[in-house]
Amino acid sequence: MPLDKDVTGSQDVTGSEAFARLAEERVDHRFKGLPPDATGRTVGELTAERRNLFTGGFTTPVLALSAERLEHNLALMETYTVRHGLAFAPHGKTSMAPQLFRRQIERGAWGVTLAVPHQVRVARAFGVERIFLANELVDAAALRWIATELDRDPAFHFLCYVDSVRGVEAMDAALSAAGATRAVDVVVELAAGDGARTGARTEAECAAVADAVAAAGTLRLAGVAGYEGEVPDATPERVHAWLRRLIALAAEFDEAGRFTSAGLEEIVVSAGGSAWFDAVADVFAEIPELSAPVLKLLRSGAYVSHDDGHYRHLTPFNRVPEEGALEPAFRLWAQVVSRPSAEQAFVNAGKRDAAYDLDLPFAQAVRRDGAERPATGIEVTGLSDQHGWLRTAPEADLEVGDWLGMGLSHPCTSFDKWQLIPVAEADGTVVEYVRTYF
Repeated sequence: MPLDKDVTGSQDVTGSEAFARLAEERVDHRFKGLPPDATGRTVGELTAERRNLFTGGFTTPVLALSAERLEHNLALMETYTVRHGLAFAPHGKTSMAPQLFRRQIERGAWGVTLAVPHQVRVARAFGVERIFLANELVDAAALRWIATELDRDPAFHFLCYVDSVRGVEAMDAALSAAGATRAVDVVVELAAGDGARTGARTEAECAAVADAVAAAGTLRLAGVAGYEGEVPDATPERVHAWLRRLIALAAEFDEAGRFTSAGLEEIVVSAGGSAWFDAVADVFAEIPELSAPVLKLLRSGAYVSHDDGHYRHLTPFNRVPEEGALEPAFRLWAQVVSRPSAEQAFVNAGKRDAAYDLDLPFAQAVRRDGAERPATGIEVTGLSDQHGWLRTAPEADLEVGDWLGMGLSHPCTSFDKWQLIPVAEADGTVVEYVRTYF
């Protein structure tokens, strides 16, 4: 499978070779937090050294993934989707890490969900054969490339949203101009409500979009989809109600013969972010028998690392505890660089290093002289570009030079700040380095 120049520097490389080249990449100044004395080594050589995150020369700030928690989360969602009869295309835009894509697919994932054309190019470069683009796609240059990929590789399965007649017409014009020979599969996106994000607002609008798809020679209607995380003022009842609208739309389309005329082997019904996938499992179990087998496609992605803020409180496993529990896998380590008063301290990690779009980092652990203890009495109150502001209570034991471990909120804006992330075991041994492409 061809590999784009912007990923590895070569156009004629298979996905397997692309993974091999990750290990051949040289460690240098591009990668934050890695040991300065590792410069010039390959990632594979550095991995083989099994350095310790705390004593192996890593510099602060440094973001790390827990090897044990990462594995736990991957296994838990594999079990969950199998139990509920769901196909799984985790949203890769959360991590944009091909190594994690591969581990998810090895654990039974149908494919990967992505959001923009660049992300699709990365996934294709690393051999991903099934991609769900959870977005509208009207960029003519991107559509030309998609057409080329589909024509070149019969195994490539690509789906994307459509939500307007104008968008369908733009896609058809671009694909026709590109000389596409394989139709692009599309799903009609039903909006989660008035004021929500993308998607046709009414069932009548969805039908008009489906009619436009049927009239386009370069597109094929493959199903319906949407994102329940955009339901306004979401509650379990409102999310369930919207999901039932989605499956009713699929049934209406099928009764009208829209899927039969498309000649589908399976009908796609897809939803599922990381906050309400329990509701998706509940309602998708109600999908009636249609004219072809239904691919019940869940797209949750943030589970892979989980978090200590936004998703920790929203996770469906809190509502259905017997299903298990995800575990936050990220920890950002920074160093105390200033202690100007008994009530205040500063660490050397800020907005360039930590997610902050939803919640500030959470102080969790302090390391000093090889010993680790809870970060009692320490609170992160703000972030500057390269500093974290700490409020310290009287019971806080914190000195300049200490390492502070912080939990992060919202993995979607954690991965994008780090290009090479060490994966460390509980004792600090680094066993892998995850490469990201944002």
